[in-house]
Amino acid sequence: MFKTTADPADCEVRSVIRFLNAKKIKPAEIHRQLVEIYGEHVMTDGMVRKWVRQFNDGRTNVHDEARSGRPSVVNDGLVAKVNEKIRENRRFTIRMLFDEFPQISKTVLHENVTNLLNYRKLCSRWVPKILTDVHKMKRLGSALKFRTRCSEKGNEFLNKIVTVDETWVCF
Repeated sequence: MFKTTADPADCEVRSVIRFLNAKKIKPAEIHRQLVEIYGEHVMTDGMVRKWVRQFNDGRTNVHDEARSGRPSVVNDGLVAKVNEKIRENRRFTIRMLFDEFPQISKTVLHENVTNLLNYRKLCSRWVPKILTDVHKMKRLGSALKFRTRCSEKGNEFLNKIVTVDETWVCF
C-alpha cells in the first residue's frame, strides 16, 4: 500500500500525468493511480483526459496559462480625474464622486480614494494622509508653543482647553 499525499500542487499532478502519459499509460489508469496516491478529490477523470489530450497535442508546460482576469474599469487616468475632482472641492462625498463617475462603484471609489490616493475623511473634508516636511515643522512649532504656554501658566492654561475628536489646529 502506498502512502497518500494530501493537497498536492496542481503542477505536481500535471507533471505526474505528463510522465505517465509519456509511458503510454491510458488516461483511466492514470486517474486510478492519481486517486490511489493523492486521494479521490485530486482531479476528475475528465480533467485527466483533457490534460492527456493537451500533452499529446504538444503542450509541455504543466503550469497554468497566464490569464488577464476580470478587466478593471479603473485606470491611472480615471484615478487622476478622481484626484482632480477632490482637489477642486474637498467636501466631495463618495456619493457625489459616484454621480461624477458612474462607471466606478461606490466601494471601488472609496477604496481608490483611501488606498491609492491616500485621503481620509476629516471634518467632512478629504485630507491627504501624508504630511510634508513643512506640515511636520508647523506641527512641531505649534506643539512647542503649546508646551511653552503650558509650562508658563500650568493648570490655568490646561483648564481652558476644549477637546473633541479629530481637529486640525492652525496657529
